[in-house]
Amino acid sequence: MEDFPSLRLAPCNDAPVRAERDFVLYWMIANRRTRCNFSLQRAVDWAQHLKKPLVVFEALRIDYPWASRRFHRFVLQGMRDNAAALRQSPILYYPYVESTKNEDHGLFAALAAKACVIVTDDFPCFFLPRMVRAVARRVDVLLEQVDSNGILPMRAADRTFTVAHSFRRFLHHHVRDHLVDFPREDPLQDALIPRGSKKLIAAIQASYPPASSKLLSVASEALDALPLDQTVGDAVMDGGSVAAQQTLDGFLRGRLVRYGEERNSPEADAASGLSPYLHFGHISAHDVFVQLSVRESWNVSQLADKATGSREGWWNMSTDAESFLDELITWREVGYNMCSRETNYDRYQSLPDWAQATLGEHRKDPRPYVYDLAQLENSRTHDELWNAAQTQLFREGRMHNYLRMLWGKKILEWSTTPEEALAAMIHLNNKYAVDGRNPNSYSGIFWCLGRYDRAWGPERKIFGKIRYMSSDNTARKIPVKRYIENYAPNRLFR
Repeated sequence: MEDFPSLRLAPCNDAPVRAERDFVLYWMIANRRTRCNFSLQRAVDWAQHLKKPLVVFEALRIDYPWASRRFHRFVLQGMRDNAAALRQSPILYYPYVESTKNEDHGLFAALAAKACVIVTDDFPCFFLPRMVRAVARRVDVLLEQVDSNGILPMRAADRTFTVAHSFRRFLHHHVRDHLVDFPREDPLQDALIPRGSKKLIAAIQASYPPASSKLLSVASEALDALPLDQTVGDAVMDGGSVAAQQTLDGFLRGRLVRYGEERNSPEADAASGLSPYLHFGHISAHDVFVQLSVRESWNVSQLADKATGSREGWWNMSTDAESFLDELITWREVGYNMCSRETNYDRYQSLPDWAQATLGEHRKDPRPYVYDLAQLENSRTHDELWNAAQTQLFREGRMHNYLRMLWGKKILEWSTTPEEALAAMIHLNNKYAVDGRNPNSYSGIFWCLGRYDRAWGPERKIFGKIRYMSSDNTARKIPVKRYIENYAPNRLFR
């Protein structure tokens, strides 16, 4: 076996490698791509070592929490791109999509019974960790999980970071070695593995047919037929590695030069737009970093000598590039640090003690407005800017990041308890946002209640010492008139 970054690899059980079996199995659950994927790289290494074919199994359940047409379409577009990328390769790609609940019962066990070793993705959020642990207990073959989430391996940190500054300082101290240990751009390049014959899994596929061509072409009628929440319509963006690369190209060519100054303005369209693709693994942070570095004519020797934890000056790239990297690495990966180390990352009790204390002290403060979940979901508040932000989330599957902070703060202000506010934020974000159900999105939600922040003054009703935001102040800081006009709610109250 080739050397592999040890911090990115973890066995999930004590079962042996069974070299006498038929193939190596890569169970693709989070890194849904064929480029810059440590998991696929590990599976290819196993296939070469054992001289066995490689089966890539990418499945899509029908009953995951908040399952909807929106998310299914996005994932299916990624499966389509993976099928095209692997069509001429020696890999046997097996895309599977449930059409009814529990239709896949017995499928994974049948694959595992033929597998020499199983490799899967190490994603620390949503239902995936529980699913992997459950499977690891049931199979009789080694199951490994691989961290291909970010620039810094999740296991590089020995503690949970509570503020971004300390995580940034830690990152600056430790990331240098990891910048020269990136995944192979094409894990199959020069790989010598036997070509997978369809006969290997023909009997399994006879009982569990692969996704149809209509599904993989994302035909509307095929999506219509699935028992999903069809009220959550298609997102404004397409999914898949092809769309991810197009989005990155557009950002690097046109919007990056405005990122530092204009990313907080919803009318400027300076954001990268990459978070949905990073969430579903259609593009990797490593790939983004490499392409940004090429554009900046940068190499690792240009790093600053001293790790100060400063937002600027350490990478020695342009101001816009450094601002973007702080979001891509610091703020994104501090969320992965939390979710990988704290099982209660999505619970109110995970908030800092000071935040729970101040919110508790103001729990009984009168609320000038109180809205229930249905009113919030349907943008039926008195606040035009908030309604516009929620409408963008409902219609498009995204919300401008600066307005997402305001969105959460106002939900806190308009809910009877902070726990109720948290539940509403999680539900609305996870139901509608394509980049929801992700460590980074939980960071944003919990930031609204004090995570990664400090106590602020003056102390206010309801908020206590939690940082305060208002729509009026936001409108004074950034242009929002056109945004409000574009996203004025026009749907009936459900």
